[in-house]
Parts: sequence; C-alpha cells; structure tokens
Amino acid sequence: MILGLTGTIGCGKSETAKIFKQLGAEIIDADKISKQLTSKGSPALKELVEIFGKQILSDDGALNRKVLAQIIFNDDKQRLKAEQILHPLIIKDIKEKVKAEQKSAGIVVIDAPLLFETGLDKICDKIVVVVVDKDVWIKRIVKAGKFSVEEIKKRAASQLSDGLKAKKADYIIDNSGDKKELCRKVKTLFETLTGRTDGN
Repeated sequence: MILGLTGTIGCGKSETAKIFKQLGAEIIDADKISKQLTSKGSPALKELVEIFGKQILSDDGALNRKVLAQIIFNDDKQRLKAEQILHPLIIKDIKEKVKAEQKSAGIVVIDAPLLFETGLDKICDKIVVVVVDKDVWIKRIVKAGKFSVEEIKKRAASQLSDGLKAKKADYIIDNSGDKKELCRKVKTLFETLTGRTDGN
C-alpha cells in the first residue's frame, strides 16, 4: 500500500512519519530528497543559482536554504520558478523509490508537504492529512523558535489549506494533543491499514 502523508508546515507531519516508521512502514521523505537534489555542486543547485543568483549560496558553495526561502515565500512568481526546477526531479525520485520499496514493504509512506500540489496523491492508495488546532499550532511554532509566526504563515499560504486537504483525505489525524495521543492515533490507523494489532 502506498500511503500519502501531508499537512501544513508545523502540524507534526514529520513526527507522524517517524511513528509510522517505528511501526514498520517505509518512509519516503520529500523534503530529504529535495535537500539531496540541491546538494553542493548538484545540477539542480546550478539551475537555482542561474535564476536567483549567488546570493542563495553559503560561503562554502552550499545552498543557503534560509535565503532561498525568504525569496520564494515572499514572491509567488519566484516560488513557481523554483518549483519548476525542483518538483519534476523530486517527483521522479519519489516514484523510483516507491517502485523499489513496493516489492518489500507492506506500507510505503510518501511524506510530502506538497502532496496534492505536485500530483503525488494520484499514485497513492490512501491519503492521510495531519491537522492541528490553530492556537496550538502557533504556540508550537513560537516554542520551537525556528521560524517566526509570520514566516510560517507565508509558507502555509503557499500550500493548500487544511480544510481543502482534509476534504481530499481518506484519513485525518488531529495532532492538537500531546505526543502520546499522536502515537496512539497513528498506531490505531496503522492497525486499520494493515489488519494487524501487534504493531510489528
């Protein structure tokens, strides 16, 4: 089974993927693939530099993700330019990994923030969307301290809303509670999908 996993940035999607992995699922992480594809000296990074200039590079020649994010999440046209370079490469890599993992894994989870936006939902058997209460979401962002609330809101605005994602989902996991509750919900869903109750 190919399971698509998505949700707005800061919703706890990555934590949900970790729990699925602990239960025995194979995880294909779109963000991790994106980082690999834009590693120092990669063709994709060279294309990005041609469009956005050397300002997106760190002193060592690696991609400065924070600078690129500031550019693309403040300008939809610039974001689309970056996506036109990266999305086809990410989608191709994910499809290849799915094909390879399907032979040995019971459940393959595609962990992708832009699952619907890239059309990856079409290769999934089932879709899981992680949602979170807005007030809880903001508190977690502030506590994490990685981004300002404004930065997170800009990133979230570049994705489909929780409401639209939820309408397209087969399963919804509400991550407004604590980690223990999230673990319980993911385990219950895993058991539903696999028909197993031992988590092994």
